[in-house]
Amino acid sequence: MMWVGTLALSLAACQKPEEVAPPRQLIPRDKMIRLLVELHTLEARTDGAGLPTDSARALFREAQKSLYWRYEVNDSAFTQSYRYYAVHNKDLDEIYAVVVDSLALREVRQQASSPTAPPRAPLLN
Repeated sequence: MMWVGTLALSLAACQKPEEVAPPRQLIPRDKMIRLLVELHTLEARTDGAGLPTDSARALFREAQKSLYWRYEVNDSAFTQSYRYYAVHNKDLDEIYAVVVDSLALREVRQQASSPTAPPRAPLLN
């Protein structure tokens, strides 16, 4: 699915950091990190479900809406916040460093808690 990376490249390509003001509903960095961890985990689970592409995409979108609701954000606020952080490359790099570390830690904890279970697909694409 790789939707997040594609989003960043397409939205950030045309603007300079000084041209992009923070959106009114900017999601704070710590909340954005938690949300991205959950979105990437959701994406990995959806990809690993073995569903046809259309079904997986529909499942992901419904679960994504639920996740946004839990985090009290809407898709517009997420997109605008992601765009803002993407245009400010250093910010997005720092956010994703934490996201990647968090996902790796989750994977290690999961493997440690069920050593007899078969290995799962990696959480990152």
